[in-house]
Amino acid sequence: MSEGVGLLLIGGEGPSRRVLEPLLPSVTCTVAADSGFDLARKLQIVPDLLVGDMDSLEDSQELRDFPTDRIRRYPPAKDETDAELGLSILWEMGCERVILAGGGGGRLDHLLALVSLFERGKTPSVWYTSREQIQVVEGTHALSNCRGQTVSFFPIGGMVSGMHSEGLRWPLDGLQWRGGDVGVSNVCLEDRCTVSVRRGRLLMVRTMGREKDAGKNEA
Repeated sequence: MSEGVGLLLIGGEGPSRRVLEPLLPSVTCTVAADSGFDLARKLQIVPDLLVGDMDSLEDSQELRDFPTDRIRRYPPAKDETDAELGLSILWEMGCERVILAGGGGGRLDHLLALVSLFERGKTPSVWYTSREQIQVVEGTHALSNCRGQTVSFFPIGGMVSGMHSEGLRWPLDGLQWRGGDVGVSNVCLEDRCTVSVRRGRLLMVRTMGREKDAGKNEA
């Protein structure tokens, strides 16, 4: 597939079906990583592949009926996490963009491992948990339907400079951030806000209500 869009479902708290609904028509391949299969069942999404060590997957009739030729099982003692395996497979299949869903709540080390995916050269396009939308901001990023929502920003990969924002309570204009600096709990004052950086990258965490329809807001 060329310039495809991958959907990677992982374990932990994930978004509702209505959050992902606007994005599903563009998805060309869906991978469930380990207990991401449980999220797939909840969302009524049938994955193309099931990958991982299967150490935290609930036993179910759907799992027993899942075609064995679409399961890629790995040993528990491996260098990559199940999420990393899923990402690698989607990129190898030609997916230029990957939507990550799940991973909310649970163990802190797992959460930090997922955040680290966004500090690399090639990253997921966007990540949805049950309440957050997380993605890298490079250049200019627009948020829509966001009035009253909380957004936080963190520099990744070194210095971030030349920042500018429109529609936020605390503007980012002129700030220079290095690793360790944070911009936590800003607020969107308008229905549409923009954030831009001239140099470097920001990690944006947008906090939404559990039933907010955020899928259409992906850049």
